[in-house]
Amino acid sequence: MLHITIIVVGRLRERYLTAGVGEYLKRLQPYARVCILEAPEEKIPAKTSPAGAEHILDLEGRGIARLLPRNSFIIALDREGAMLSSEELAGQLGELALAGRNEITLIIGGTLGLAPFILRQSDLRLSFSRLTFPHQLMRLLLLEQLYRAFKIQRGETYHR
Repeated sequence: MLHITIIVVGRLRERYLTAGVGEYLKRLQPYARVCILEAPEEKIPAKTSPAGAEHILDLEGRGIARLLPRNSFIIALDREGAMLSSEELAGQLGELALAGRNEITLIIGGTLGLAPFILRQSDLRLSFSRLTFPHQLMRLLLLEQLYRAFKIQRGETYHR
């Protein structure tokens, strides 16, 4: 069984997102052990200089780095990363399992994205779209796609 760690920056604040995340965590239980770890989110001043933004990314990146499990295949969610279909993501997860890579970590950055050193540490940079999504919503989208990937792998119908 795969062990999936999802590292996110910040806490969920909206009740509807919390409910959705809880639902998909429950649905994923037969397929994988999923753990969500939250790194501290830094406050972003209204007028942030490029140097200030770099500093915030660095602080959040250090928070993420402290949570990274050893020997895990690291997937960073990055708007500039590779775009995969749901079937391709299912295939990628299946290939990792076949190769004995049962520890997978997915990282969702904060409002400013991910620190460059976190992106460099990643084994795969994955984009859900060139569009920008709120990082809080990405947690729910990621869980839904993981659930869909496991359903695809097993040839099960996905109708919700």
